[in-house]
Amino acid sequence: MKLFIKVRYLGTNYCGYQVQPNAPSIQGELNKAARTLFGYDCDIVGCSRTDSGVHANEFCATVAQKGSEDLITSLPPERVPLAFSAHLPPDISVFDAKWVSSDFHPRYDVVEKEYIYRIYNSPVRSPFWEGRAYHLPRVLDDAALERMNRAAAYLVGKQDFAAYMAQGSTVATTVRTVKAAAVDRDGDMIVFRVSADGFLYNMVRILTGTLIDVGLGKIDPEDIPNITASCDRSRAGMTVPACGLYLNRVLY
Repeated sequence: MKLFIKVRYLGTNYCGYQVQPNAPSIQGELNKAARTLFGYDCDIVGCSRTDSGVHANEFCATVAQKGSEDLITSLPPERVPLAFSAHLPPDISVFDAKWVSSDFHPRYDVVEKEYIYRIYNSPVRSPFWEGRAYHLPRVLDDAALERMNRAAAYLVGKQDFAAYMAQGSTVATTVRTVKAAAVDRDGDMIVFRVSADGFLYNMVRILTGTLIDVGLGKIDPEDIPNITASCDRSRAGMTVPACGLYLNRVLY
């Protein structure tokens, strides 16, 4: 048996999830905390490789003794979150834990992930959202949000999303199935929410940039099917900054 944990973090101060030489990472901090907590080196395998500056409301990982598929500890799972978090910096916390079988894989067993992207939509930036949302100073009205949701609806389904992948990326297939995609507003905050069976590199950030262009009137909502079918990155919108992106939910 190995331990399955759920983690929240602000990614502002990190190079991303995965350990990198000479740069702080989420995985690196989890490794150090596990070593202190369990008394030996652990392999911590994550559900995804979030990029530098990306955050997580729910990131999933497994913990096993290094070189093994199991974890030996007398600590009950219900006490793991508090004990683990006591050894982590304040921008990372473990909030849930349970035992899973040794053959469970937190990445390959995922059936769906949900991301959200936060857009702070106000003429004046807010210091409280600095590093945690993308500031868009041109205010989008209700008609703009309606256009963005019309565009988002065209993204749902099994399609080739190569047009929304960072140039230079390589992957076995660029076909993904988007389960849901919608834009909502709460005061000055616009939130794009999208779930799929998997995502390409920078896909959510490019989709968000494309929807912003729709809201600004640069792209017509009904052009989205043609942009998608073209598989041409140059026809989609900009890649918005990482600061507004959150891994929100992982389903197994």
